[in-house]
Amino acid sequence: MQMADTNEITINLLLLGRTKSGKSSLGNSLLGSYEFESQFSPHSVTKECRLCAVSIPHFARRMGRDMCLRLQVLDTPGSLHSSLNQEEVKQKVRKALAHRFAEGLHMALLVLRADVPLCEEDNQHTVKLAEDLLGPTWKHFTIIVFSYGDKLHEARMKEEEYFMSAPITLSALLENVHNRYIFRVPLDKTLHEERAILTTRILEFVRQNSYKRLQFK
Repeated sequence: MQMADTNEITINLLLLGRTKSGKSSLGNSLLGSYEFESQFSPHSVTKECRLCAVSIPHFARRMGRDMCLRLQVLDTPGSLHSSLNQEEVKQKVRKALAHRFAEGLHMALLVLRADVPLCEEDNQHTVKLAEDLLGPTWKHFTIIVFSYGDKLHEARMKEEEYFMSAPITLSALLENVHNRYIFRVPLDKTLHEERAILTTRILEFVRQNSYKRLQFK
């Protein structure tokens, strides 16, 4: 945990995932504003890493004093990019991590589409990208965020049913990250309402991790 004289807690978050998974849209929800470009397109939209931050006042109280939460969110090009190869994506993200998060990373948010099965190709490209970037302890600093979680509600399916019918690769992935996952269901919610839900869940995982930060050399 990084805390300044102004009683501000800074949490550094990295967005990772396959292209068109909803990474940038998730970043906008975390920030509570439309900072990252996110749109329907037949090609990958995000081509460069970009860091945006937001300060949320009166987020919590510590020793009788109001605390401000500062979220720093790093958006990245997706794996299986339409105009960048995997090595180019990896180099861009690695450089941004070293430059933007010199003080360390609290959590990587690995975005997977809930409406698209996790096949071996996803496991090979998306998860391996996290492993390569974060190193052998990646599983201790990763949260799975299922985008398009509203599809479960449309199908009238509970999370338990979803996991029971999911491929074994997904079960293995969740076990690797100590069952840290979030379903993103933005239906009927404003950006600020969704931000409150997401940040509360993420902060729970960060606290469980004792506010540890992954350092980059």
